[in-house]
Amino acid sequence: MAKVAFLGLGVMGYPMARHLMAKGHEVTVYNRTAAKAEKWVSENGGRAAPTPREAAEGQEIVFACVGNDDDLRQVTLGADGAFHGLKAGSLFVDHTTASAEVARELYAAAQDKGAAFIDAPVSGGQAGAENGVLTVMCGGDQGAYAKAEPVIMSFARACRLMGPAGSGQLTKMINQICIAGLVQGLAEGIHFGKRAGLDIEAVLDVISKGAAGSWQMENRGKTMNQGKFDFGFAVDWMRKDLAIVLDEARKNGASLPATAMIDQFYAEVQKMGGNRWDTSSLIARLDR
Repeated sequence: MAKVAFLGLGVMGYPMARHLMAKGHEVTVYNRTAAKAEKWVSENGGRAAPTPREAAEGQEIVFACVGNDDDLRQVTLGADGAFHGLKAGSLFVDHTTASAEVARELYAAAQDKGAAFIDAPVSGGQAGAENGVLTVMCGGDQGAYAKAEPVIMSFARACRLMGPAGSGQLTKMINQICIAGLVQGLAEGIHFGKRAGLDIEAVLDVISKGAAGSWQMENRGKTMNQGKFDFGFAVDWMRKDLAIVLDEARKNGASLPATAMIDQFYAEVQKMGGNRWDTSSLIARLDR
């Protein structure tokens, strides 16, 4: 069992930290809103720290799951950032979906402290975090990954080292590219079926057993048909992720015409008031 800290108790971090405690690890938590950290401790045990630095002091592994690159830099390199509290030989594991650039930056900064850094974004959404079945894609050194993997598996069903620092974030970008395309295709198919007067649930039941089947179809098809969009990962966060994807594509020369178009479709959903709807709400702009 390890001495760990967890920074960021949002919809993902809150249950992820809980799974660490449930597996017997010694957990210290930090959250920007201190009351949420105290609530977590009252429910799960462990202790709360007032700053990321104090949370990180003396820990073997420090986990983070925050909002974006700026939040991540603040919680690591800010005046009371966790990197000021890292001990030599410790490990920082970042589950934020962020840029490959910040992952490489923090990898170098951790090395300067005599510590290690793994970028480890996750897929599986709020339900995956709640149920401890996330998929984790990692970037960093093999030795650091070997130390991190058994602890990460406290809240994951799959975890893999994808390459050097930044590779986890690049893999997550591919994940988001694929999700965007799948959801748009599903939205158009359901929309078409409605206009054709078909029984959509019957359609989804039969085609999900063929080549068109997907996780999105199985888990979001019926709720998309019903106009229900309250299943976790919000449009605002998807647009944040797609901005990271499109910025990286501009750097590496990748052509992503469908992704760029779907990003703008999500912008239309935002204008409809759907900022906090989940990503399956792409169908709302077709059905309006």
